[in-house]
Amino acid sequence: MEDLNKSKRQLTFYGEGSKLFGITIVNAIFTVLTLGLYYPWAKVAKLHYLYHETEFEGSRFEFHGKGKEVFKGFIKAMAILALVYALIISGQLMMENWIIGLVLMLTAYAILAFLIPLAIHGAARYRLSRTSWRGIHFGYRGDRKELVNIFVKGVLLSIVTFGIYSFWLAIQIRKYVIGHVRFGSISFSYEGKGSENFWLNFKGYFFSAFTLGIYFPWYIKNIINYYINNIKIHQDGKVIKVRSSITGGAYFGLLIVNFFIVIFTLGFGTPWAVIRTMRFVLSNVTIEGALDTEAIHQTEEDYKNATGDDMADMLDLDLI
Repeated sequence: MEDLNKSKRQLTFYGEGSKLFGITIVNAIFTVLTLGLYYPWAKVAKLHYLYHETEFEGSRFEFHGKGKEVFKGFIKAMAILALVYALIISGQLMMENWIIGLVLMLTAYAILAFLIPLAIHGAARYRLSRTSWRGIHFGYRGDRKELVNIFVKGVLLSIVTFGIYSFWLAIQIRKYVIGHVRFGSISFSYEGKGSENFWLNFKGYFFSAFTLGIYFPWYIKNIINYYINNIKIHQDGKVIKVRSSITGGAYFGLLIVNFFIVIFTLGFGTPWAVIRTMRFVLSNVTIEGALDTEAIHQTEEDYKNATGDDMADMLDLDLI
C-alpha cells in the first residue's frame, strides 16, 4: 500500500525547449501552407507534448484529443464567431441609422455574453475528459444553463457597479467550474472570496501604477498564489490542499530572462520561454495531505466535442 503519511507531493515537468521548438516550427509551416486549417492538429501536437512531459508520482499525464475532433470544433467556433463579428461590423457601418446600428451591436454583445460561459463550459468538458493520468480520466460535471445564469447575472451586476462586481464574478466562475471537476473518484473545490480578490487586484493596480510597473511581477505572483492556494482536493472525506510557493523576486527573474530570450531571438526563443515558465510554475506547486493515489478509480465519461475548447482559445479565455 501507498504511504499515506507522505504529506507533500510535487508535479515535475521534463519538457525541453529544443523539442518544443521542433514541434512549433512544423506546426507553423503546415499552418501557413494550409492557410490556417492545420491549426487544430498544431494545437493537439503541442498539448500532447506538454501533457506527456508533466509527471506526478512517477507517471506522466496524457492528452487524448485528436486533430479531427478539434477541427470539427474549430469550424463550428469560426462560424459562430464570424456571425458575431459580422453583426458588430454591420452595426458600426449602420451608425448613420443609429437605431438599427445600436440594435445590431447590442445583439452581437448579447450573443457574446452567452458564448463566453458556453465556451468555458465546453472547454472544461472537452479538455478534462481528454486528459488522463495512469489511465484515469478527468471530467467536468457542470451544467451549461447554471453557468450561463451565473455569468449573465454577473455581467449585468458588473455593468451596474461599473465593473466592481467583476471581481466577485471571476471567483464565482472559478468556484463553479473547479467545484464540478472530477478526477476519477476525486472531487475538487475552490474557496476564494470576491472581497479578497477585489482587494488583491486593487492593491496590485495601485502599487503597479505607483511604482511605474516595478511592482507588477509581485502583483501577478499574488494572483497566481491566491488562485492555486484556494484549490482543495477531496477524497473519502479527507481534504488535500494545493499550495503555491512562488515568490515575487523569482517570478520577476523569470519574466526578465524570458523577455530577453524572446526579444534577442526575434521570437524564435518562445518555446524555451514556455518550457521555463512551465518548469517554474510546477516546481513551486505542492499537493499537501494524505492523498491515496492507489484508491482512485475511473468514473468519468468520454467527450469528443471540442467546439467550446476552440472557442475559448479564440476568445482568449483561460480554462479556470
